[in-house]
Amino acid sequence: MDNMKKIASFTVNHLNLLRGIYVSRKDYCGDDCITTFDIRMKEPNREPVMNTAECHTIEHLGATYLRNDPSLSSQIVYFGPMGCRTGFYLLMKGDLTSKDVIPLITDLFQFMADYEGDVPGAAARDCGNYLDMNLGMAKYESKKYLNEVLTDIDEDHLIYPE
Repeated sequence: MDNMKKIASFTVNHLNLLRGIYVSRKDYCGDDCITTFDIRMKEPNREPVMNTAECHTIEHLGATYLRNDPSLSSQIVYFGPMGCRTGFYLLMKGDLTSKDVIPLITDLFQFMADYEGDVPGAAARDCGNYLDMNLGMAKYESKKYLNEVLTDIDEDHLIYPE
């Protein structure tokens, strides 16, 4: 293991990392650039992480919303939780910046904060752990991120710290 290269996400200084939207990495598949965004909802190691139920609910709501966006759905590659439960990764086709996706991420979190009804895909036929959902907490976490981070977001929350 000592000779293995450290992956990009482990090179980010989590001691100074704030909540925000960051470009985690850019990869190429042929001629296509895939931009990975770090949607950081919690300050790592400084505040409690999200429970799996709200992470799972946000994943279902987020993936459904993003893949149904009329103008950007063809660019969505993946949306899912970080293992540390401090945020989500969004992979999109295109050479993009954090500023490019602020409107999309803001609309996404507004959608989740306001969501009412059955969680998409929250059924035994559609999901491998459909009972592990918490819509109330997913809405709470989405509204908190929307109000405290996305509203008037600045450079300190768009570019990784040193």
